[in-house]
Amino acid sequence: MNIMTGYIAATGGTVSINGYDILKQPKKAKQCIGYLPELPPVYQDMTVWEYLDFAAQLKQVKKAARRKQLGQIMEQTRILEVKDRLIKNLSKGYRQRVGLAQAIIGYPEVMILDEPMVGLDPKQMIEIRALIKELSENHTILLSSHILSEVSAVCDHILIISKGRLVASDTPEGLVSLMKGGRQLELNVFGTEEKLCEILNNIQDIDSFAVEKGKKEEECGAVIRTGANVDIRKELFYRLASADMPILQLGISEKSLEEVFLELTQDVPKSAEKEPEIKLETEVSEDEGSL
Repeated sequence: MNIMTGYIAATGGTVSINGYDILKQPKKAKQCIGYLPELPPVYQDMTVWEYLDFAAQLKQVKKAARRKQLGQIMEQTRILEVKDRLIKNLSKGYRQRVGLAQAIIGYPEVMILDEPMVGLDPKQMIEIRALIKELSENHTILLSSHILSEVSAVCDHILIISKGRLVASDTPEGLVSLMKGGRQLELNVFGTEEKLCEILNNIQDIDSFAVEKGKKEEECGAVIRTGANVDIRKELFYRLASADMPILQLGISEKSLEEVFLELTQDVPKSAEKEPEIKLETEVSEDEGSL
């Protein structure tokens, strides 16, 4: 993120924002970017209004349009009611909102958010998540985070980088499907382990299964693995019903994004390939969401 925003120079490769090289044409490239670092760059002894007005001056927003634009942004980020309060007296959630507000000033095509959920309580996380989704309707949003549950909830497309290399690029659902390689069912029935084994052995589409005792007497369970495009639930239901073995629980076990991340980032081979050129286009369409 720091390289993309021009805070740190790259040792190789290039980054272009809307056609502008971030190192060769930094001013034009940065005009396309709104940036919120992990720690919001706010001045604690300023009021919210004073700070945003100062940020607008730095971004060269014309004086005639400044007051109207700041009013709209504060209303959008829901900080209008605290505009006259000192930033040091605000909660962590409100300071994050102020940081987001300064990133929106000038209405850049691209917004880069680095760990925007860190340190927030559950209520604040829900509020910031909703705000990011709202902003994605008019901006391309790049979000960097290690809170993978939030990434899954907010992002439409995920890039996973390990040791400086891009190891995956897909939707959250696509990543899970890619790594799953097959379907896994979790089954709990009323009956004996021997009888359940006999039934499962007679279903041809099952690749493998493991039967275990249930939590209660006369119950047992199984973890069943099949091919990715195979669905045995209907056949399984009828076979168990014929054997007088009621199904107590049946569900498809999905991998979490955390599990996918760990699989993709373990033992990534080093490569001597040339550093990739990163180009970020900033045309925003109505159906374009956050990244």
